[in-house]
Amino acid sequence: MAAMFFTAFTFDVSLWAELEIRSESGLQRFFADWERKVSVCFHNAGDQNCSSEICTKLIQVSSSTAVVLYERTWKRLEVLSGQTIKEAVPVNFPAVDAETRFLIQWLEGTNRVIGKTDVLVYPTNLLDELKPLLGEENLGVLDPNEKLKPTLKQNHVDFLDLGEISLEDFHGKLAILGPFESKAQIREGLKQSVQKIAGQGVAVVWIQPPSAPKDDLKPSFYVLPEGKCAVVVVQSELVAGLTENPRSQLNLIYFSKLALNPEPFPLPDLKAQP
Repeated sequence: MAAMFFTAFTFDVSLWAELEIRSESGLQRFFADWERKVSVCFHNAGDQNCSSEICTKLIQVSSSTAVVLYERTWKRLEVLSGQTIKEAVPVNFPAVDAETRFLIQWLEGTNRVIGKTDVLVYPTNLLDELKPLLGEENLGVLDPNEKLKPTLKQNHVDFLDLGEISLEDFHGKLAILGPFESKAQIREGLKQSVQKIAGQGVAVVWIQPPSAPKDDLKPSFYVLPEGKCAVVVVQSELVAGLTENPRSQLNLIYFSKLALNPEPFPLPDLKAQP
């Protein structure tokens, strides 16, 4: 009888162990202090259909500690044999003051970890980093689709709307042009205006419209020095989803610094890291 019990127990565990997490490509980044949708793939590697209660455990990680913030039941998930399901799971991240690493453990039931997801979480005021770059000057912004201006207002970054004046009348330190949805939104003579203000000492970040399939291949961004400043030409995918994408905001800050203080790029160092 004991042997029969052991056989049944082993069988149950083997079935229970078939559900697993398939890693998403790329590190996921989120803003804090709000419910965010974490992308995760559940895979049933077994030959039996799976019906499991899925729980999430959120852990805040530092170089020396790991603190469990909460454990919550998400929902019962049905996964067919051999099936992979991609889900967007709501997770509440607490407020943070700087880039912070979190670990999400995915549990089947309340005690079996079937995988984990590493994420980086950021404060919602990232664009505050633009303020010290500007000094007492207003930022110039040409934003025909209202992608950047709402976020600047939320971060209390003062700016001059370049859609209301001629670009050549702007004499601040930094101008951000775009994002543009299409080439049709590029006003006539914009290239010549950019060249003129750059020659007068204005640093420019020029976000390009999305490329068309027949467009020539271009680098993701490139720098055109002009005096002490530069025009940094940026492809749209590097700043996509500015409102909700921390990586895009960090990229915009980087390009702004590069436009104000252009530096030559060194050859890559391919030595293995210790």
